[in-house]
Amino acid sequence: MIDDTLGYIDDMWYKKAAAYCAYQERSQYEVRQKLYALKVPATDAETIIAKLVKDDFLNELRFAITYAGGKFRIKHWGKVKIKMMLKQKQVSAHCINQALNSIENYEATLKQLLQKALDKTGSTTFDKQKTAHAFIAKGFEPDLVWQCFLKFDD
Repeated sequence: MIDDTLGYIDDMWYKKAAAYCAYQERSQYEVRQKLYALKVPATDAETIIAKLVKDDFLNELRFAITYAGGKFRIKHWGKVKIKMMLKQKQVSAHCINQALNSIENYEATLKQLLQKALDKTGSTTFDKQKTAHAFIAKGFEPDLVWQCFLKFDD
């Protein structure tokens, strides 16, 4: 047995949840949903989550930073979309702010992405508007996108 507070069945669920968390970073919400899908009673699920946090399998801040960094580097999402998705995963506002502040080279990367997009489409006013709307839809702040375009014009 893992702990005196966990019974045999709870021990089995704990091991499944620990393996789920060990595979990749997870939020408490994701783990809770997984436990409910396994038909774990709510009180047992909360006990298991508390034990996962205590054993450092589950860490909201670590999850938020990893999630934000990955979505920015790989999918090129902006901070607005990342924040919205972290809220959807019920991550605390403090962890979200820490994660967004941990993103490095945000503006420089945005400039590179915009330049690459403009090289493909062209640099007419229509092309810039179309490109800007695409980046705003990916979660970049509208003011920042337009500031980058103004810097290109200089």
